Amino acid sequence: MERAEAYGFSGAMSGAFLLSCLLFAAVSRRQRGPYMDEVFHVPQAQAYCQGRFLQWDPMITTLPGLYLLSVGLVKPAAWLLGWTGSVVCSVGMLRFINLLFSAGNFYLLYLLLFKIHQKNKAVSGFQRILSALTLATFPTLYFFTFLYYTDPGSVFFTLFSYLMCLYGNHKTSALLGFCGFMFRQTNIVWTVFCAGNVVAEKLNEAWKIELQKKKDEKISSRKGSFSNLTRMLQFLVQYLMSPKNLVTLTALTWPYIALVSLFFIFVFINGGIVVGDRSSHEACLHFPQLFYFLSFTVFFSFPHLLTPTKIRKFLLSLRKHPMQYSLIIVISLFLIWKFTYAHKYLLADNRHYTFYVWRKVFQRHELVKYLLVPFYIFAGWSFADTLKSKSIFWILVYFVCLLAVTVPQKLLEFRYFILPFLIYRLNIPLLSLYRQLLELTFYILVNAVTLYLFLNRTFQWENSDEVQRFMW
Repeated sequence: MERAEAYGFSGAMSGAFLLSCLLFAAVSRRQRGPYMDEVFHVPQAQAYCQGRFLQWDPMITTLPGLYLLSVGLVKPAAWLLGWTGSVVCSVGMLRFINLLFSAGNFYLLYLLLFKIHQKNKAVSGFQRILSALTLATFPTLYFFTFLYYTDPGSVFFTLFSYLMCLYGNHKTSALLGFCGFMFRQTNIVWTVFCAGNVVAEKLNEAWKIELQKKKDEKISSRKGSFSNLTRMLQFLVQYLMSPKNLVTLTALTWPYIALVSLFFIFVFINGGIVVGDRSSHEACLHFPQLFYFLSFTVFFSFPHLLTPTKIRKFLLSLRKHPMQYSLIIVISLFLIWKFTYAHKYLLADNRHYTFYVWRKVFQRHELVKYLLVPFYIFAGWSFADTLKSKSIFWILVYFVCLLAVTVPQKLLEFRYFILPFLIYRLNIPLLSLYRQLLELTFYILVNAVTLYLFLNRTFQWENSDEVQRFMW
């Protein structure tokens, strides 16, 4: 990192942290007590603070990583600073942990951008800093900086694990992956993704050698077009059938294999992936979740995905391959028809964006969910087009993990899209400064509106005296 870039990054991170502290103070003044899921998380953390580690709220569905780390941070700080009484594990103190995670996420995002795009000499230090700042203020994640939720910590350990994987520190990566798993069980998918990165890299190297041997200049190892698919699949089967190759891959990825094995042991003993209240978190094949994620990504990455050039290229592709797109349309319509679910939380809780999206869009008419298919297809094409700089094997690993982390979820919840979105955004080419500034401005605007609604537009339910607030 050059000195000017180091100063620029330090200034951006310090400024963002200072602004976050001011917003944190505003949120803490307006909402002093636990709110929403905090009514489960805060008492559980406070029980751990008091040494009652066998106490567990059956409504909590995640493992106790957040509470254990909270005690590990707050207790030593309280001892060093001489704090006593209720302040030690107060709501504000517990929430402050996520403010620290937010700063850590900013730093990790910058390091990941630096590592992933280091070979691209056209990318300036200012672009990396601006991209890191933009992703650190990603609205769905940034909002939970100010509440005691698992999301900032879950993202921190997953991004840290990914960074260590890229640097080849696979034991450390798996250990951090375990920490991420302790925050949210579905993070095991990103441990598989890290292992898949290693496998994809080896496959890509072997594929290039295969092409060189056959002196076939027309086939690119990076584009992954349909014309190469059959040949690549044959190569993939042959490579993975080789005992020597399997031994090599196992030797490289054994820390991840060990962690995934531990996960399956946990699922067997626990009787499922969810701890606590399982009735509201049943797994199902909810294929339209992929369409919702693609729409979510287009919305938050419109400078990348929703451009006149992209639309023209998509229409040209549509003209060239009408049969393939017709088949995709038929499959999409079938998946929407047979596998659309509306969770009871989605229909009943009017404190979230998803409630209004579902009511104002999908419930407007029975045909709306089918009429959106052309947009879904464009979103999917544009999404895949931005990843064309990655190897076909990396893309395959990412899409398998994307399906694994989204499709089984019955509840439409934007928080579930945070990690797949960030992994995607980290790996696509960086935009021009103008478009990056446009994206950052959009994120700031969305954050400002959401925080304003949360702080100032309170309301009450008919059957409750509690103040309700609008949030993600």
